[in-house]
Amino acid sequence: MRRRLAPAALLLPLALLLTACGGSATAGTGSDTDGQGSLTLNVGDQKGGSEAILRAAGELKGLDYKIKWSTFTSGPPLLEAVNAKAVDIGGVGNTPPVFAAGAGSKITVVSAFHGTSKGDAILVPNGSKLTKPAQLKGRSIAVAQGSSANYQLVASLRKAGLSLGDVRVKYLQPADALAAFTSGKVDAWAVWDPYTSQVLQSKQGRILTTGDGITNGLTFQVAAPSALQDKEKAAAVKDYLERLRRATAWVYDHQEEWAEVWAKDTGLPYEVALASVRRTNATRISVAVDKPLVASEQEIADTFTELKLIPHKVDFGAFVDTRFNGDLPPSTTAARGEG
Repeated sequence: MRRRLAPAALLLPLALLLTACGGSATAGTGSDTDGQGSLTLNVGDQKGGSEAILRAAGELKGLDYKIKWSTFTSGPPLLEAVNAKAVDIGGVGNTPPVFAAGAGSKITVVSAFHGTSKGDAILVPNGSKLTKPAQLKGRSIAVAQGSSANYQLVASLRKAGLSLGDVRVKYLQPADALAAFTSGKVDAWAVWDPYTSQVLQSKQGRILTTGDGITNGLTFQVAAPSALQDKEKAAAVKDYLERLRRATAWVYDHQEEWAEVWAKDTGLPYEVALASVRRTNATRISVAVDKPLVASEQEIADTFTELKLIPHKVDFGAFVDTRFNGDLPPSTTAARGEG
């Protein structure tokens, strides 16, 4: 029998930002190394990310190359490391690559995963009188700038006939946003899992709307062009991606086991981890980096260019490499739990 989770434990600010996240955050480096051989693949990761899932699924066994892991708190600094050639490949959400492309960074999207966007939500306190997105007009909303939640907020407002100019946006990283939300300093919070699950499990808020059917639900593996130009490293990247795809599929049939590992790796309470796994993580499938994917990301890029958060037009198609698609299904394939 599991311990009942005290709400206070749920409300501790999490010292992690998962693959969907964005905004400014610091990076740390880890010294973990797996595998053996003369070649080392430098992999950027986030707490509870690729390393944890690969290890849980047994996919770090039998490596004929080394993987050196570096841990980052969010997508943007990870992509900065990719641009600087400090990292060969790493996982991020759907929006950080758009901002990196807008900054002219040397990055290449090489792999994609499609999941539901049910964990991407606009939350309101339980006592809020708000019942639909259109009522957000004039209200204060916390969101991490440049994050997937930032785009989800824009898209949700647009669907409700509103724009960012119709609300009072407070750009806050999740730990600060969580504090502002629970203390009543903001009327709503646009965020992603596991923060969505954290608030719901602690009964400190409810979902006003989600990104389901509004945002593309994509996450990416992004590589350094220099690594892809190296024949041996490109072969290691191919093997790494195949292992990651198998591990991602493993989660669907091992949700409780993965939640245990994830909770231990991140410090998340088990109940929050499991809720997040069921709502978000277990829905992901591997999909091709294809034209519909590029078009979907282009829409995000164009949106932020219009908002002047990206300084100029971005050609997202110039930042992808389709060589690792193999026989993967189209990016428009329904995620698990959709349809």
